[in-house]
Amino acid sequence: MRFRLTDDQRALKSATRELLDRLRPPKALRADASGGAPRLDRVMWAALAEAGVFALRLPEDAGGVGLGAPEAVLVFEELGRALAPGPLVATHLAAGRVPGAATGETVVTRADGGLVAWLDEADVVDGGPAGPAESPAPGPGGRTAPGAGGLSGGPWGGPASGPGAQGAVPLRSVDPLTPLHRVPGPAADGPWDPAAALLTAAEQLGTAGRVTELAVRYAREREQFGRPVGSFQAVKHLCAGMLVRTELARAAVYAAAVTGDPAETAGAKLLADEAAVANARDCVQIHGGMGFTWEADVHLHLKRAWVRARSRPTADEAAETAALALAESAGESTGPPVPNQAL
Repeated sequence: MRFRLTDDQRALKSATRELLDRLRPPKALRADASGGAPRLDRVMWAALAEAGVFALRLPEDAGGVGLGAPEAVLVFEELGRALAPGPLVATHLAAGRVPGAATGETVVTRADGGLVAWLDEADVVDGGPAGPAESPAPGPGGRTAPGAGGLSGGPWGGPASGPGAQGAVPLRSVDPLTPLHRVPGPAADGPWDPAAALLTAAEQLGTAGRVTELAVRYAREREQFGRPVGSFQAVKHLCAGMLVRTELARAAVYAAAVTGDPAETAGAKLLADEAAVANARDCVQIHGGMGFTWEADVHLHLKRAWVRARSRPTADEAAETAALALAESAGESTGPPVPNQAL
């Protein structure tokens, strides 16, 4: 399988990064983080919609861009790298089903893992455990599979309404740029959405890559005992480990976007969560005392990575799904269905 990007894909990735550099400079991030309750930047939202972020996979005759899951993953990797705020995944997946989602006029959020992000700023709450479900068709081994291109509306793809957030109560979010509400009921009720998992993994990949860049740059600039700290073996090992985790996660996320396999998506989410969180922690360590201040953007990346890691599949769910798939591929019996089995 080849993961080398085409010229068009590289251009898409580059244009998205340039757009986000203009819309979300580091100064804006820190200002939002220290400005009290976060508010969704509707100007940024409209700019993202105009660039085609939400209509990326809609057919051209439906007003969309007509691209596929691999291109969506590249765009969401850049959104994660820039720490773009808002319910980006939910609105993207609602395009074509919820009027105004594709054009950015309607902000859509969804309940996921017992949490709802940006509830007060959203216009629509999509699906949810109490909403109408549209389960994907069973695939080999009884697993459910996402639709063509690896991204579908998923089992949460019912008409938009608000049942998924009934009784939601506000939480104090660890991420100052992601307001959260908790919904009543079990956090892991029913199958998780492979489409949302893949795009969230792409955002985690963006964070993993960005904090690696920040760590390497700081290690080159910061000097101790007359030498850059990056010349010390301990720091070199930390940076090398960050790069390995990032590239491993990148291969898994890109592969899942191409194959659309739910088990591979679970593995990609698991690796991307690990890369984002572990890399951000190592980046804080490389920054030393500086890493514990708000002057370092890595704080925001670490906290966003924690929040994304809570979205389904969680680490346990993803590991269980990947293990079942491996057992099936080896011809082993997986026994009776596991309660709350993800796929």
